[in-house]
Amino acid sequence: MTITESTVDLPTSRGPMRTQLFLPTGEARHPAVIFYSEIFQITGPIRRLAAALAGNGYLVAAPEVYHEFEPAGTVLAYDQAGSDRGNALKYTKELASSDEDAAVAAEFLATHPRSTGRVGAFGVCLGGHLAVRAGLQPRVNAVAAFYPTDIHTSTLGAGKNDDTLARLAGVTTPFLFVWGRQDPHVPLEGRRKIAARLEEVGADYEWHEFNAAHAFLRDEGPRYNPALARVSLDLLLRFLAEKLA
Repeated sequence: MTITESTVDLPTSRGPMRTQLFLPTGEARHPAVIFYSEIFQITGPIRRLAAALAGNGYLVAAPEVYHEFEPAGTVLAYDQAGSDRGNALKYTKELASSDEDAAVAAEFLATHPRSTGRVGAFGVCLGGHLAVRAGLQPRVNAVAAFYPTDIHTSTLGAGKNDDTLARLAGVTTPFLFVWGRQDPHVPLEGRRKIAARLEEVGADYEWHEFNAAHAFLRDEGPRYNPALARVSLDLLLRFLAEKLA
């Protein structure tokens, strides 16, 4: 399936949110996915993964997660300076802003003329946590979170005091979690804490762990694991097909 790429600036109370769109060509309608990036925003690996998802029949929107702090189109480098800036903004941005972004993106996709109205959220690293929070939105029908950070420590956002685990109670959105066992950002005790909370609230979820490092899905840098990336993409596509069909 061939795709087209474009950008749209979605209005939020904190300014326009630059969003990259990846659409299958033609006139058919497709399920939609909000794809949340790492702290570096829409890098080459993120664009390629979004394109691959769209090529499998999804309307994909990748918003710039730091749109109120950085000029539209900003991409942070995979180096120490980029990491420092991305992590600083992760603890500067207010949770209310992230939640508003999710509501805006979900509404845009649910009502897009090429959308079936079914919307999923998918994210990696920081984006995995944002995808989980997007699952709190009524427009979001499924969530896939790959090695999401800061959930077990409840430290996302300004003040480092998020309520993501607390708000899972009563949520009926189905979740897919994928982890790397050698990920220092989410150690075993952190994963166990998240799993225990999911069990406590009776969540609809599935859980996969691999012998892999953090960011093993990223097709750039030494932590990339192409074999596990292929397996994980298959898990993602199967999950989205089941939940968004």
